[in-house]
Amino acid sequence: MTLRVLGIDPGLTRCGIGIVDVTTTRKAKLVYVGVIRTPADMALEQRLLLIGTGIAEVLDEHNPHAVALERVFAQHNLSTVMGTAQASGVALHTAAARGLAVGLHTPSEVKAAVTGYGSADKAQVGAMVARILGLVEAPKPADAADALAIAITHAWRTGGVAAPAKVAALAPQASTALTPAQRAWRAAEQSARGR
Repeated sequence: MTLRVLGIDPGLTRCGIGIVDVTTTRKAKLVYVGVIRTPADMALEQRLLLIGTGIAEVLDEHNPHAVALERVFAQHNLSTVMGTAQASGVALHTAAARGLAVGLHTPSEVKAAVTGYGSADKAQVGAMVARILGLVEAPKPADAADALAIAITHAWRTGGVAAPAKVAALAPQASTALTPAQRAWRAAEQSARGR
């Protein structure tokens, strides 16, 4: 069985997107990689529309089984984290509208999964993505390589199984797409939201 995952490295100026096919033996193959760019002088709502449209086109063309995003985390630069959060929201909405399961992974989880070291730098992540996918060099810019790393991480962590988002939303305990740690994280998030 092959799991097709769309990985997204969310960003307002550059949103990396990459699709991989991964077998249950963890063999990964590149399907698509790119970056959706939006100009800084464009109105925010138009930038978000451009990102959403770009993601939708890739979803419709390549039909992945699941979507994986980098989990938004606190940064010192408020404008950067806001743009990342806004782009993430658009990606989450676009995936949910198609009934796709979505996985969220922290940068350190992704680095550890693909390099074996949670504090790896972008060059190390890019080099390992190229090696895993059998590419001559890492995709450029780094946002593209990061998106592929996120997709690979998601496929490896789910063991090649993706539960439909609709099923997971109705019965989270029945989801086989989540590791025990991911289920605990989801339960904590739902508890914090008062569910």
